[in-house]
Amino acid sequence: MKVIMYTLSTCPWCRKTKQFFKDRGILFEYIDYDLADDEQQENIMMDMAKYSMNTSFPFVKIGRNVVIGYDPERYAELLGLSE
Repeated sequence: MKVIMYTLSTCPWCRKTKQFFKDRGILFEYIDYDLADDEQQENIMMDMAKYSMNTSFPFVKIGRNVVIGYDPERYAELLGLSE
């Protein structure tokens, strides 16, 4: 299942989210919103708005599902992991 996340480079919850996936050997892609150029930032906001008006970080897409915020139980559930 493809995992994509939008994060902030300075956000401790975003770092914890990345570590969750790293610790379990789950490949993921991410873009640090605050380090992206203006065009990427606009594209990120448009993508996030498709799923929710909540533009909080981390914003994690697991397959067709979206999880906003650090929620390891939900990540595990969507990935079929036993925590």
